[in-house]
Amino acid sequence: MSGEPSIFFADVNERQGSFLRRTFVFGGLTGLGITALIGRLAQLQVVQAQEYATLSSQNQFNFRMVPPPRGLIKDRNGVVIAGNRPSFRVLVVRDETKDLDQTLDLLGRLLPDTLERRRAIIRDVNASSKFNPVPVKSDLTWEEFAKVNLYANELPGVMADMNDARYYPFGGSFAHVIGYVAKVNDRDIKAIRDKGETPPPLLFNPSFRIGRQGVEKALDEALRGEPGGNRVEVDALGRVVAEDIGGSRPAVPGQEVVLTLDADVQNRALEVFGEEAGACVVMDVRNGDILAMTSAPSFDPNLFVGGVPSKTYAALRDYERRPLTDKALAGTFAPGSTFKPVVGLTALKRGGDPNRRIVCNGSYYLGRRFACLGRHGSQDMREAIKNSCNVYFMTLAVEMGPDAIAETAREMGFGQTFDIGVPGQKPGLVPDRKWRRENPVRGDGKWYPGETPSYGIGQGALTVNALQLAVYASRLANGRKAVMPRLVKSIGGVEQGADRTFADLPYDPAFGQVMREGMEAVTDVGGTGFRNSQLGLGDIRMAGKTGTAQVQNYGAGSRKGAGRPWGQKDHNLFIAFAPADNPRYAVSVIVQHGGLGGGTAGAPRAREVMKVALLKDPEMRARMERPPAPEPEPVEPTSLDEPPVVAEATPQPLAAEPPVSPIEPR
Repeated sequence: MSGEPSIFFADVNERQGSFLRRTFVFGGLTGLGITALIGRLAQLQVVQAQEYATLSSQNQFNFRMVPPPRGLIKDRNGVVIAGNRPSFRVLVVRDETKDLDQTLDLLGRLLPDTLERRRAIIRDVNASSKFNPVPVKSDLTWEEFAKVNLYANELPGVMADMNDARYYPFGGSFAHVIGYVAKVNDRDIKAIRDKGETPPPLLFNPSFRIGRQGVEKALDEALRGEPGGNRVEVDALGRVVAEDIGGSRPAVPGQEVVLTLDADVQNRALEVFGEEAGACVVMDVRNGDILAMTSAPSFDPNLFVGGVPSKTYAALRDYERRPLTDKALAGTFAPGSTFKPVVGLTALKRGGDPNRRIVCNGSYYLGRRFACLGRHGSQDMREAIKNSCNVYFMTLAVEMGPDAIAETAREMGFGQTFDIGVPGQKPGLVPDRKWRRENPVRGDGKWYPGETPSYGIGQGALTVNALQLAVYASRLANGRKAVMPRLVKSIGGVEQGADRTFADLPYDPAFGQVMREGMEAVTDVGGTGFRNSQLGLGDIRMAGKTGTAQVQNYGAGSRKGAGRPWGQKDHNLFIAFAPADNPRYAVSVIVQHGGLGGGTAGAPRAREVMKVALLKDPEMRARMERPPAPEPEPVEPTSLDEPPVVAEATPQPLAAEPPVSPIEPR
């Protein structure tokens, strides 16, 4: 029995029972899982169906930002001086290209000039957000536009469309005052973040352009508008499949800005400079409206909209006459003899007599000899302004000192900036004893007596800009009010500064009348500006003051730098107002390194610009068109022995001695 195998049925039954138990456990767990899955599906399909349908719709569609049309800028008569025009362009979408380098190679065969900007294009494309089209070239010709569309199927990620581009119809005429637009750069973003603000998404759109300089920069936010969005249907990779027109949001154009400028006056102001450099400002002496504010030479702001080529920019930047600099606001110059009425006003305010006579023998001595422009003999204040006598005003300046002159100069608008809505103004310099203490020449901070004669004729440390000269001329012409300039007329239809009030000028109006009479004599027979200041507009005459500002000591050489390099010639200035008997407009002209004299270089340019301003004024035109008043009938002499009346000849100044620089050497 011991050798026979034993059979144990209990072991088999135990294994079978264990299998059945595991089967029931796994089956139960599976059933629970299936039940949970069915419950979850029921929740998704029934309970949360609407919620996920909404989320699905949002994933299917997205918005692509559309930059708004920039607001128009117009002149006072509604002429568009900064607008928008249609422009064909080609764009690249990085995430839709298989190989960006290959795509740009193929595009370069169609548009060869894109090869020159290849690195910049790659940088812009790589910096753009996903599936955001990046402009590669704007202002395509119709042939280029058609060529790109013809080969579009062979250029993955490349598209061509039409958009609005900024356009300046008058080119360089308004370049400095209007400014221009350009692509947003890192400095723009940093400047916003430095203020603690978050840059708006619009600034990161490759098609957006931000304002640079002038009005475009100062009123950039008002001109931007509100971006819109195109609702597009995309696939799983984010590629556009279709556009939902009904779900798109149109962009809101920027606000319209109207300036006080007059396009005709502004254009003429640039034309009169020709190849010369300088600035011209025209103002309404009654309300301060600026009709023209130009700087020469200028540049075409349209070049900067799409990105100016580096060679072109370098040429503009390096040209010695500085076309990129706004000489009307940022260019400061010695005013020369245009400053003499300030000295005259200062003397009258301190009790001086305009009829006091000072003898000019051609020189003024104070430690050394200061030259005059001629031997004028005995002069009163009006005659001294007419003849631009250095000796007369040097004498007054030395008697009064620099502080009194500086006070009047600031009252007339010098040494300050004006709130006209655009940046970039330089205040110039009105020196006095306090300034000299802070800026010593020899370490002791003293104002030396030899500095005052030069100060009295608008030389030395004194500097002004063209806008200040126009404000000064306007206040002289107005005679009662400290007129302040205005450039922005309205923003978005809201008038700006229409209810402004001006402070009274701090002197007796009779003092201003003396200055105006002297300035009328300047443009009359025998005056320093007579020959080139005749308007030829009926009985309307222009009153003014000439000025020549030295840029260096010529010693016994040419007085105005004739024959010298351009940068060594004198500056020529002229301020004026018209009509002389009832002032309406004032003008200032600065010819940088003109080298001819204010009456020769400045006066004819001021005359041409003033004529346009007067001819556009309906009241002035009516005055010009009035028939002349009948001449009075001759009176019969009461006695046969009475001699006939003979007009006196105008005395001519004697020849000037060899000139000596009126600038005190330092």
